[in-house]
Amino acid sequence: MVVPIEESPTPTTGRKEESLPVLDPATGKQLADVAVTDPAAVHTVVKAARAAQPAWRALGFRGRRAVFATSRRWLLDNRDRVIDTIVGETGKAREEAVIEFVYMVTAMSYWARTAPAHLRTRRVRSLSPFVLGRTMYTRREPVGVVGVIGPWNQPLINSFGDAIPALAAGNAVVLKPSEETPLTGLLMREMIRDCGYPPGVFQVIPGAGATGRALADEADFVMFTGSTATGRKVAARAAERLVPSSLELGGKDALLVLADAPLDRAVNVAVHGAFFNAGQTCTSIERVYVEEPLYEEFVTRVRELTERLTVGRPGGLGTADIGAITHPPQLDVIDDHVKDAVAQGARVLTGGRPLEGPGRFYPPTVLVDVDHTMRCMREETFGPTLPIMKVRDAEEAVRLINDSDYGLQASIVTRDTRRARAIAARLKVGAVTVNDTQSNYLALGLPMGGWRQSGLGVRHGAEGIRKYTKTQSVMVNKHPLRRDVHMMPFRPSGYRFVLRLVDVLGGRFRTR
Repeated sequence: MVVPIEESPTPTTGRKEESLPVLDPATGKQLADVAVTDPAAVHTVVKAARAAQPAWRALGFRGRRAVFATSRRWLLDNRDRVIDTIVGETGKAREEAVIEFVYMVTAMSYWARTAPAHLRTRRVRSLSPFVLGRTMYTRREPVGVVGVIGPWNQPLINSFGDAIPALAAGNAVVLKPSEETPLTGLLMREMIRDCGYPPGVFQVIPGAGATGRALADEADFVMFTGSTATGRKVAARAAERLVPSSLELGGKDALLVLADAPLDRAVNVAVHGAFFNAGQTCTSIERVYVEEPLYEEFVTRVRELTERLTVGRPGGLGTADIGAITHPPQLDVIDDHVKDAVAQGARVLTGGRPLEGPGRFYPPTVLVDVDHTMRCMREETFGPTLPIMKVRDAEEAVRLINDSDYGLQASIVTRDTRRARAIAARLKVGAVTVNDTQSNYLALGLPMGGWRQSGLGVRHGAEGIRKYTKTQSVMVNKHPLRRDVHMMPFRPSGYRFVLRLVDVLGGRFRTR
């Protein structure tokens, strides 16, 4: 059961038509009515966050780690409530909400533990004759207020999950959750309130596009997850203000199944990678290329496993494999892609049309006889479809995988991991998994980000927290001379000395 969340205390217009009715996609029933933060009030919200940030920064890594420990305990104590909220507003299978919950508990621990090492002061050395005797180092400062604009498909991982490293680095955070799924973000606001964070250091501003645009116009850093089209607009608004942004955008992730692949593993990777979260994941497998010798058996086994999956309203564990389509317009996109493929000669082996209500459901759909003229092979579907294409060899597959505007992630299944590493190096994507799918996202020490139209910047790893900081470089001359040899007015003798020094050093002279 999802407990309705109280309206946001942040400034709002107060008019009823300025609220968000939150619906359960699996039933169509209303769960809550959430007040929208007026875009004009976002300036006040960010100003309050900016005022709260210095006290949070002053706690230091140790102090923030203690607060994060309290947060982890809160999450564990409220586990069912968190999971119920995610399931209620997304319609996803309970198991998928469990993964979001486990990610969050792990992330609280990981960023609290690793932030000091990732952000420590670093000594810099140089062999330049002009800086001999100086001490040099770099240090990092939080950017200030991080604006997180989250998606609807994973309202915990890809919304509050982005706030954690930003908070660990000493920033304040303002979260604009998706208008489809604001309840999880509001629940995290409750956790923050209960766990001793300085008032104002984390705020949630429910709203639609206008609220997100207002946040992009106010924050010191913008973290956005969503479509490529919207991501371009976010980047442009941030660039106008010369503030940094990080974008995780669309994907058209590919799976390459080589002829020597262990068949059971290949089938399970394909089915899970395509249908997890009803395909509503940026790293979903949306196209499969299978070398010819394994193609027929692979297709048969994929069809058999797909037909065993259950679709429907999620209840307890084990009640559904495929949940609802969270975003109403997405159902039409999925159906249009399937119809386009069939019109151009593709065959549907299972699934292929929306289920009748209540709720929004699309069954897991396997397509064959597909090619790159079809939308299902070129545009992001973001739904439970699995188009499978036969290829002569890995060379053809690499060419087809790279024939895309996107470059988020790809997967390879083979017994020859050495060969897989060589193929991975040729793929124009930001992440590759070998004999696996999507598990890399749970490895918080491993950077995750897209190339080309799939985004800018990364999550996770050292880069995933350093992006929320500014670098300051410091040079200290402990024992300054009255005058350096290179200073004005120029003296030929000083520069002749420098040139002789360079000649002596010869090939050993370098700057690093």
